Order: sequence, then C-alpha cells, then structure tokens
Amino acid sequence: MLIQEKSSTKTLYDTDYNLWVLDAVKQLENQNFKSVDWENLIEEVLDLSERKKRKLESLLTRLIEHLLRIKYWQSEKERNFGHWQGEVRTFRKQINKELKASPSLKVYCQEIFEECYQDAREIVSDRSQLPLSTFPEKAIGDLDQVLDENWFPYN
Repeated sequence: MLIQEKSSTKTLYDTDYNLWVLDAVKQLENQNFKSVDWENLIEEVLDLSERKKRKLESLLTRLIEHLLRIKYWQSEKERNFGHWQGEVRTFRKQINKELKASPSLKVYCQEIFEECYQDAREIVSDRSQLPLSTFPEKAIGDLDQVLDENWFPYN
C-alpha cells in the first residue's frame, strides 16, 4: 500500500507540480510523514538553494556589466549614465537583500566573482561593439567595492 501511495505521489509530482506542493504541505502539516514524497521533496529543497545561487550570479553579472558601461562606454555615457547608475543601484540593493537573507551566500559570491566579471566583459563588449580588450581582464574592483552603494568606477 505504501509503495502505491508513493508511486501516485510521484505521478502527481510529474503531472501537477502545484497540486504536489499543496499535497506535500498538507502531509507535513498533518505529520503524515509516511505519505510524504521524500525523494522529490529533498530535491526541491536543494533546488531552492541552487535558484538563489543562480539569481545571485545573474544579478552580480548584470551589476558588473553596468559598472563597465559607466567606466568604458564613453560614446553612450552622456545619454545613458542616469539609467546605468540606476541599474547599478537596483542590482546592488537586490544582491544585498539576498545576502542579508542568506549571509552564507557571500562566500558563493566570492567564488563566482571572477567568472561573473569575465562574463560581464564579454556581454558589454558584444553590446557596445567595443573590443573585449577595452575592458581589463582583472576586475575593476573587488566584490566589496562592487557591492558598496557609494562606489562607482568614474574616470
């Protein structure tokens, strides 16, 4: 009987994710632990951490992109500076809120900082049509500077 329940819960996971979540919550609230689809629940809980990491990686890359635009895309600076500055502030606030909620992810940001910087260089080079060599290989600031709401790489 237990095997059939687990199998049907897995089917529910595969066929109606939202209903599966509601069912899992109901089973946990009722402390009906034998009916919980543990395999998928564990996978989903781990995925929450991965989603936070991907979100931070995306935000950090976008933040660095805009800092690079401010510093190096001179032909568009006059027209776009305010927008870029606003985007920098927005990305910093979002990242800092994520790190406030999960301080342990600051270590992850340190780990991915160089990769995010290199990705941002390539993206800004493509969008600006400036040669990749325009943007230094070494990051224009360290992670703490990049996240500091008062730091901008002005010329």
